[in-house]
Amino acid sequence: MTTSQHDAHPAPGSATPDPPGPQGTPPRPGPAARLWRGRAEDPAWARPALIALLGLTGALYLYDLSASGYANSFYSAAVQAGGESWKAFFFGSSDAANSITVDKPPAALWPMALSVRLFGLGSWQILVPEVLMGVAAVAVVHAAVRRRFSAAAGLIAGAVLALTPVAALMFRFNNPDALLTLLMTVAVYCVLRALEAARTGWLVWAGVAVGFAFLTKTLQAFLVLPPLALVYAVCAPTPVRRRIGQLALAGLALIGSAGWWVAIVELWPASSRPYIGGSQNNSFLELTFGYNGFGRISGNETGSVGGGGRGGGWGETGIGRMFGDSVGGQISWLLPAALVLLVAGIVVTRRGGTADTARAAFLVWGGALLTTLLVFSFMAGIFHEYYTVALAPYIAAVIGMGTTVLWEERAHPAARAALAGAAAVTAVWAHVLLGRTADFVPWLRPVVLVCGLAAAAGLLFAGRIGRGLALGAAGLGLAASLAGPVAYTLSTLGEGHQGSIVTAGPESSRGGPGRGPGARGDGGPAADGTGGMPPGAADGQGRAPGQGQGQGQGQGQAPGQGPMRGVPPGAGQGQGRPRQAPGQGPMRGVPPGAGQGQGRPAPGEGPAGAGRAGGLLDGPDVGSAVAARLTENASAHTWPAAAIGSQNAAAYQLATEEPVMAIGGFNGSDPSPTLARFQQYVAAGSIHWFIDGGAGGGARGGGPGGGTSAEIQEWVRANFTQVTVEGTTLYDLTSPQ
Repeated sequence: MTTSQHDAHPAPGSATPDPPGPQGTPPRPGPAARLWRGRAEDPAWARPALIALLGLTGALYLYDLSASGYANSFYSAAVQAGGESWKAFFFGSSDAANSITVDKPPAALWPMALSVRLFGLGSWQILVPEVLMGVAAVAVVHAAVRRRFSAAAGLIAGAVLALTPVAALMFRFNNPDALLTLLMTVAVYCVLRALEAARTGWLVWAGVAVGFAFLTKTLQAFLVLPPLALVYAVCAPTPVRRRIGQLALAGLALIGSAGWWVAIVELWPASSRPYIGGSQNNSFLELTFGYNGFGRISGNETGSVGGGGRGGGWGETGIGRMFGDSVGGQISWLLPAALVLLVAGIVVTRRGGTADTARAAFLVWGGALLTTLLVFSFMAGIFHEYYTVALAPYIAAVIGMGTTVLWEERAHPAARAALAGAAAVTAVWAHVLLGRTADFVPWLRPVVLVCGLAAAAGLLFAGRIGRGLALGAAGLGLAASLAGPVAYTLSTLGEGHQGSIVTAGPESSRGGPGRGPGARGDGGPAADGTGGMPPGAADGQGRAPGQGQGQGQGQGQAPGQGPMRGVPPGAGQGQGRPRQAPGQGPMRGVPPGAGQGQGRPAPGEGPAGAGRAGGLLDGPDVGSAVAARLTENASAHTWPAAAIGSQNAAAYQLATEEPVMAIGGFNGSDPSPTLARFQQYVAAGSIHWFIDGGAGGGARGGGPGGGTSAEIQEWVRANFTQVTVEGTTLYDLTSPQ
């Protein structure tokens, strides 16, 4: 095989500065000119193309951003709390009075909370930081690939990431995955910089990035550690003893950047900090290694709404999971090609040996891709489609590196065959994925297949035909490969997404945007009558949480059965923008500009003032009269209201901008507060209203702490005066029966 162009380049950063030129040499360009021009050795189009890519990514991700309203109200309520209280900011509390935290560490909340502190509470203030993370991730992927490969490789990698459907979804949404993906990408970039010349500083910065990723989503941050550490230990151009010492320093940096917060939380007296949401013993370490840790792998998640396993509540596990009906359209468009190009890239760069940074780049990005892919494929616990955004940078980088390396090697038949094979398999797989949404731009499916296969045929003979024809075949193949994900991405950008579980792509791909696994295309309930939720997510009477609570009506449902959006696997409710009920002013709890759309009862479909009922994974619509009642004399109480389940509480908190206690945390299954403690709060006048109609596992008794929420609900119903406002049942805790 011929020597590749990348083998002829010196390692980036190893060259010494250019000596001063002779007298009369033109002056060094200014900062603005260097920003526009980029590297002196780059083609003139390279830097302008990068600027255009980043600008277009930002513009696309900002388009109609407020359509999602508060997006995931669970995290938005915590952001609102952090904007009011520095203690809530530090701990990641669900409310400013610090009753309980979210079920993740708080790093992902901090940028959004700072934005809310600076600019006030609203959809844009919460979601713009996520968009900026997306643009930054594209820039980092480009920079990482460009340092060792061509300008075209960096641009292809950046564009693939920006146009991945699940990336376009999550970089416009307020779940922790946006920051996690950015930090993982930064960690890979730092390791690649360290590999160039065995630079300790860059390796330490990689440890810091992984440490803060841990403070974003705990143990998921560690999925990339094995390939990063192994590749550095084998490939770094320095003696083995020094490599081990450098890795140890990076490990200390990781521990320090993550451990400072963990140590403070664990040492802080439990009586003066919020309860650790998601844990059963008020311990962040338990949360880390249990519910958010090994429980996700084994499916044994105490306090969860249902585990997985093969055929379990979170979809089939196995190597085909990433290609299945629920996940395939999110991430897998270019996954087969990435696997082909990964193998080919490692083969092409084999002559460079372990010290070749191009080979190391394939090993690092490919190792991160494979480890994350395998864990996602076989984890038996809670798994949502949007988790796959973590794969997007790895796939994008491998695509950018692999296509350009094989293009440089196109004189060799094996390289042409690999490149043509990648184009062909992508076209065929796109044809399959588009066939799952046959009513979505139906003309695109045959076009992608024909163009992709034609491009593959051209690439197969790229070394024998003229350069112009070969470039045309390559361009056609790239366009055909990106057509499917671009169509899904544009569909994603054109609609709002709300609730805890959201998905990318057209409505027809899931029977409604934002469904959980197994959603029915007709929006109907699952055969077991539970709305398709995981085992145990319905109560003993077969009802979904939140049904029969009299909080509103959804289209096509019986009175009192509020639709639940996004409950896995499928709840018959799309996720769009809110509509206000007839005769009502602007909906409280929905940011200005949230507009109208699907996923809410239309005028005439429910009683005046009655909005969509809450559920385990999404909160209810809060009418203006309910919000006004809850805010009466609010300053006299620590919590103007309390509700079972974090999503329920979050909706009322965002509507009133007052602390609302989330009894039982996210699932309603955390033992916080206990009945005795709740009674003490009531006796002290700390809570004014109890909002009936919980949505969590606690109201069903699910989980060790589940009985606590049920006990509180029963005690309130038996001892306090009931008030009904706009179909919502409230209990005045200052007015005993």
